[in-house]
Amino acid sequence: MSTLKRLIFVTGPPGIGKTSVLLRSVNGLKNRGYEIGGMISRDVREGGVRVGFEIMDFSTGQRGWLAHVNQPTGPKISKYRVNLTDLEAIGVSSILDAIRNADIIIVDEIGPMELFSSAFRDVVVQAVESDKPVLGTVHFGLRDSLVNSLKNREDAEIFEVTYENREALHNLIIDKVVQSLQKLS
Repeated sequence: MSTLKRLIFVTGPPGIGKTSVLLRSVNGLKNRGYEIGGMISRDVREGGVRVGFEIMDFSTGQRGWLAHVNQPTGPKISKYRVNLTDLEAIGVSSILDAIRNADIIIVDEIGPMELFSSAFRDVVVQAVESDKPVLGTVHFGLRDSLVNSLKNREDAEIFEVTYENREALHNLIIDKVVQSLQKLS
């Protein structure tokens, strides 16, 4: 019998709809009565131009900046500087809260900006090592020891979001998460 997949991640090129697939999965699970917590990120545009990335605590709705073109300090990626303060105060604490209180932990996204934070790396490991399902997105083509360790786990599965599967992929993800939750109870 194959190992039940408890850690489900989606990946794909920028703009393909990873976060949309994740949110449809989360809404489907929420409608089934599961408590969900963790971090969501999305890009922010002004006049059609991306100016940064926002993070949000899924449970509380608290928002902050992951990165912004006008962020004065922090590690630089492309034209953005990463806001480690908001990432740790909102992102990391939302995942910690989900480990303690939620049925399902969401991590959107594991990417180069987030991985500048050792607290973020640590909390992702804690989430993965908890017995709870983890749903997340992984930056496309990211080469990193943390991502490699996730990919090599027996209980992890990574789906690539494509134009062909992005409208229905959330149904498969919901089924897999529900199965793993039933196995846990």
